[in-house]
Amino acid sequence: MVPLLKRSDIEQGFLRLGELAQERGTSVDFIVLGGTAMVLGFNARFSTKDVDIAPTATSDLQLLRELAGRIAIENTWDEDWFNDAAKGYLQGRESLVLVFHAPGISVYRPSTPQLLAMKLTAWRDDVDISDAAILLQHLTADSIEEAWKQLAPFVLPGLELKARYALSDLWPDT
Repeated sequence: MVPLLKRSDIEQGFLRLGELAQERGTSVDFIVLGGTAMVLGFNARFSTKDVDIAPTATSDLQLLRELAGRIAIENTWDEDWFNDAAKGYLQGRESLVLVFHAPGISVYRPSTPQLLAMKLTAWRDDVDISDAAILLQHLTADSIEEAWKQLAPFVLPGLELKARYALSDLWPDT
């Protein structure tokens, strides 16, 4: 079983990523998704099983993978602790929110509507449901229709009905 990464583990890994990037004479930046966005952006969880990322326009994904692999070895973490497997849920781009910054590294999360749309689209388990409920509390919307207007641009094509039903399940008045 993969050990869970606590906030302190994630931040330690990110600090090391920044250090290693600086040793190479560069810096790194990326977007965190899923559980890591919930841990760093909302203090909604104590831990996550991995760090799901999506590259920014200036990201060097190969360099990120190489440096993360080195960090995995140094900490005896799972080699897949840092991965881009969830990037397929990231539809469109909106303003990003900085959640971590140190020398050599900047880490962002998607906007609340975009994260919520991702959780509603995935809707796999109790963790997604719990995360979505927290994100819904941070969404500024007076009606389910208003909420949907904010979320719809970020829902993966073909999964709109699934996301809409998931939103209906969470909405307090339905």
